[in-house]
Amino acid sequence: MEWQDRAIVLMVRPHGETSAIVEVLSADHGRHAGLVRGASGKRLRGVLQPGNVLDVHWRARLSEHLGTFSFEAIESRAPALFDDALALSGLGSACAMACLTLPERVAQPRIYQAFDVLISQMHDINIWPALYVRWEAGVLRELGYGLQLDRCAATGTTDNLTHVSPRSGQAVSTEAAEPYLDKLLSLPGFLRKKPLAPQSGDVRAGLDLTGYFLERRVLWPIDKVLPEARTRMIERLDRAGYL
Repeated sequence: MEWQDRAIVLMVRPHGETSAIVEVLSADHGRHAGLVRGASGKRLRGVLQPGNVLDVHWRARLSEHLGTFSFEAIESRAPALFDDALALSGLGSACAMACLTLPERVAQPRIYQAFDVLISQMHDINIWPALYVRWEAGVLRELGYGLQLDRCAATGTTDNLTHVSPRSGQAVSTEAAEPYLDKLLSLPGFLRKKPLAPQSGDVRAGLDLTGYFLERRVLWPIDKVLPEARTRMIERLDRAGYL
């Protein structure tokens, strides 16, 4: 059994003295792990960094085996972020969320494409936080838990959608939300059907929104919680004034 695909490194976990188990995300093979021999060597350490893009070749005797990876570097994105603590926190959170939420060996082309775009924009703090929220919303959608943000759950209107019901995941208009503001989640403008440019507080509202549903609909049923990497990202964005 074998395949070859373009993939993004998600995680590298030491295995034995010199090897590592590496998880990658590709369009055609989804989240997939493999053993890399000699991963602790100087040359491979620089290539096997989260966010780097590789041409991966996986091989195993049987499809259910872990198998081994061989690879060639396509694009080294991680080194450009080494001096940017905010970008590194975003990269770490995105990789941790992908590892936690995505099923193994299931093709997720849309999630992969959005992830690729997100990582490619990590150098621009004015862009990537909102992209990150959009990526998490896309994960919910592709896993079958998409939020319904195109019309009000109470009135059916498509205008003035400002909140989301925590029970149904459906949008609620300003008027319908008024009596229940303390129970509803805020809907940032950049996630609406007709998106607006992100405003102050929108990224925080978006992270609260996607985090709420990812935790309750995706992670809690498998006895998992949101990763610490995501919490650290939010804390750093908050301290830097980007929430």
